[in-house]
Amino acid sequence: MKILNSISLALIIIGGINWGLIGFFRFNLVDFLFGSFSMLSTIIYCLVGIASLYSISFFVQERSRV
Repeated sequence: MKILNSISLALIIIGGINWGLIGFFRFNLVDFLFGSFSMLSTIIYCLVGIASLYSISFFVQERSRV
């Protein structure tokens, strides 16, 4: 489970950095590296989305400890 949490955190950080670059510089790093809406970039976007949904469980676990 700890490995899944680490992978999820890494994907969320990648997504956050990408959104920061888009917001500040209008530069999409994922599209730049893998092509605009290529199959690989779509998979990366899906993985980041799944990781962010999975990370909601971190808040639920934390609230149940309190």
